[in-house]
Amino acid sequence: MLLSPFAIAIVISYEGITLLETPVRIILLWAMMITFWSTLLVLPMAVASKFKEINLNELSTYPIVSIIIPAYNEEKVIAQTIEAILETKYPKKEIIIVDDGSSDNTLSIALKYKDQIKVLHKENGGKASALNYGLIYSNGEIVVIVDADTVVGRHAITEMVKSFHSRDNVAAIAGNVKVRNRVNWITKCQALEYIIGIQIVRRAFDTYGSVTIVPGAIGAFKKTFLDRVGPYGKDTIVEDFDQTLKILKSGLITQGSSKSIGYTETPSTIRDFTAQRKRWYRGNIQVVNRHSNALFNPRFGHLHKLTFPHMLIGMFISPILSFLAIGTAIISIFTGDWWFVVEVTGIFVIVHFLMTCLAIRIDGEDPKLLWYSIFLVFGYKQITDVLLIRAIYEQLKKKKAIWTSADRVGAI
Repeated sequence: MLLSPFAIAIVISYEGITLLETPVRIILLWAMMITFWSTLLVLPMAVASKFKEINLNELSTYPIVSIIIPAYNEEKVIAQTIEAILETKYPKKEIIIVDDGSSDNTLSIALKYKDQIKVLHKENGGKASALNYGLIYSNGEIVVIVDADTVVGRHAITEMVKSFHSRDNVAAIAGNVKVRNRVNWITKCQALEYIIGIQIVRRAFDTYGSVTIVPGAIGAFKKTFLDRVGPYGKDTIVEDFDQTLKILKSGLITQGSSKSIGYTETPSTIRDFTAQRKRWYRGNIQVVNRHSNALFNPRFGHLHKLTFPHMLIGMFISPILSFLAIGTAIISIFTGDWWFVVEVTGIFVIVHFLMTCLAIRIDGEDPKLLWYSIFLVFGYKQITDVLLIRAIYEQLKKKKAIWTSADRVGAI
């Protein structure tokens, strides 16, 4: 797998030199090569991260951990979330529920546990404001953020605390988010997507201490560093992404812990999945735009040199390359070059399947999920690419409208 990008590059050179009469082939191979380079070259770093995590030392001391759970209209799941955290194997934990002005029975259910946890209530102001409110009342040296629909594994807190001792200046640890409602092809594809993203891509960034998203589902922070970078921002709908980039821009380290498991519910219908991804992508574009100076300023270290460019490739270049490859493949088929398309597609599918095997093996996951890798390549990825391109288009159109309005005001 590590050699395959080089093999593809050699094939492209051969095509470019000897077969100039087939530019469609060259376009298809270039799209494939860039895709391979952006994914497969992270594999050695992912394996290194796995070995590093295996060799972490056991805890000798247990700092106080504050677990903050922001909740808004979560009456169906809040009790299960609280009970799971109460059962976690960590001796010094402070559990804080922040009811963000729920209109259902979330608050009354949480109050049933008031002898074991802190229950706070505030007017509805969004997840960022709920987190900031909970931080005011937290006493822990380490703060763990958990979504109200996430069931935390019994050893998750301990494993995250262990990860803070892996190197100096570790400000945050990203937990391992897993899909628990694997009921159909779309939830199983999401489960596989999470596994590949965490076990391959995130592990690579973990090696450099620049994990891009400490997820709101389960993530841990040193409170002193949170105080340094400031409160969660309310200007974006993906506050976890925004807060992580603020930490990285401060010169601090973010890492991951695959043993810190949190089980979450994911959309089980195309409609719900589409709504979720549109919100995510819209928020991601907002955050990338907000922190775009990281691309040009070398003082941001690995965020500037590695992480931010990789994010831009994934968000803006890969979807376009994907559709470019599909378009050139269709042209090749209609011009009689269908066997070449079959060969290149076969190489891509095999390499993706092998990468999926590695991710599942590293994570110790269910091997049956392997068979859904074909859906991940054909169908699922095209849906996500369309949604991402649409989100980019909508943001550009909105920005153009703002510029046009500003020009009119200037003219007046």
